[in-house]
Amino acid sequence: GWCPLSPAGAQTTQLLVEPPWTPVVLWDRVTLTCQGSGSPGTTTWYKDGRQWGRKGSDHFVVTERGTYKCERRSTRLSRTVSILDDRLVLQVPARALLEGDTVTLRCRG
Repeated sequence: GWCPLSPAGAQTTQLLVEPPWTPVVLWDRVTLTCQGSGSPGTTTWYKDGRQWGRKGSDHFVVTERGTYKCERRSTRLSRTVSILDDRLVLQVPARALLEGDTVTLRCRG
């Protein structure tokens, strides 16, 4: 699929989180997937602001808390995703919500 264009006309890298809840917590068995242009194996991952050793793979299951982002060849860096390791969290769906929407909250610990 095609990535949406940013206002400047450059393609954007998308960082997808599964399961789609926010805040994102380590014990939810979180999978991060990087999508953007470029052939398979062109993904560079960043953890806590530094290039990280999972170069090449476009997805993985997170095993450490921290901040993550990714980059695909010919696209900009993705948004940053923070993975927490808090004992108790109140989570909401990680999607756009509009006034009047029914929202399911999760209190997890």
